Amino acid sequence: MSTVVADKPTGSLQGARLPKWFSWALAAGSIALGIGISFAAGLDSNIQWGLIAAILFVVGTYVIASSVEGKRQAKDRIATSLVWVAFLLAVVPLVSLVWTTVARGVKVLDVYFLTHSMGVVADAETGGGIYHAIIGSLEQVGLATLMGAPIGVLTAIYLVEYGRGKLAKAVTFFVDVMTGIPSIVAGLFILSIMLQFEMQPFGFAGSLALAILMMPVVVRSTEEMLKLVPNELREASLALGIPKWRTILKVVLPTAIGGITTGIMLAVARIAGETAPVLLLVFGNPFINNNPFEGAQASLPLYIYQQYSGGTDASYDRAWAASLTLIAFVMILNLGARGIARWKAPKTGR
Repeated sequence: MSTVVADKPTGSLQGARLPKWFSWALAAGSIALGIGISFAAGLDSNIQWGLIAAILFVVGTYVIASSVEGKRQAKDRIATSLVWVAFLLAVVPLVSLVWTTVARGVKVLDVYFLTHSMGVVADAETGGGIYHAIIGSLEQVGLATLMGAPIGVLTAIYLVEYGRGKLAKAVTFFVDVMTGIPSIVAGLFILSIMLQFEMQPFGFAGSLALAILMMPVVVRSTEEMLKLVPNELREASLALGIPKWRTILKVVLPTAIGGITTGIMLAVARIAGETAPVLLLVFGNPFINNNPFEGAQASLPLYIYQQYSGGTDASYDRAWAASLTLIAFVMILNLGARGIARWKAPKTGR
């Protein structure tokens, strides 16, 4: 009995390839050369040598890759290089913002700062805190979420599951319009109602304006998440005789709960930093006001604006510390949303 063994091909279809460390080495060389060119030209800005290094990296990638691997592979590498450069251009400002906020915010950020209000402390004086602003922001954003999130989710359910005809088109049109309205317009709308009834500034008025800004974001994000739920799941539930409302409640919403929660948290993060509606409707208060339905109230964005407008070193430090607190607040909300989405997401397995 004879055995036939296939011969291994003597040639290879794969051409010359650059080593894996090529991109890292070229990036390091581009940075060094960019710094050298900037130093020789007398350029002081870090942005300038960074742009020079990015251009050198992209051009160098194409030239070297085309000479070694060919123009087709060089085009693939240059596309990858452009993606990395765009990624760095987006990350660098973010990292710079966070670094600056942390570096300048930790100067006065301590337990005393978080547990005391401004009270009778003037903007030019040291001391004071943001306890009153934290209470105001939590109450205003919380009330806005309690109003805006359910309305937004129910509107999205209507548009995806029930909406047909002219009414659905009209609702979609107005949601698109509301998504782009400036925050000051929402504040002026609530202010006009307050003036008609001769009402004084109070925290709940700011919550109403924030809810108006929040609803279209929740509608859009929830609508997209509901559209991603496979129709087969709906059809399987309906085939078992389950009513449509129960199918939405037990099948559709649990499947999309992760994306819905993320969308709500994105909307909360957006309204948490709004200053214009709060400035018009809440007016600010250096003292603690735990009642959002009576009297002027503070909030973190308004506190930051007022302290930075103070123009003194003490007020600047308080503004940066409040900014760091606001960033931490939004970060905690996003981490909590991710945890809830992971906990409530449908379990997958065999």
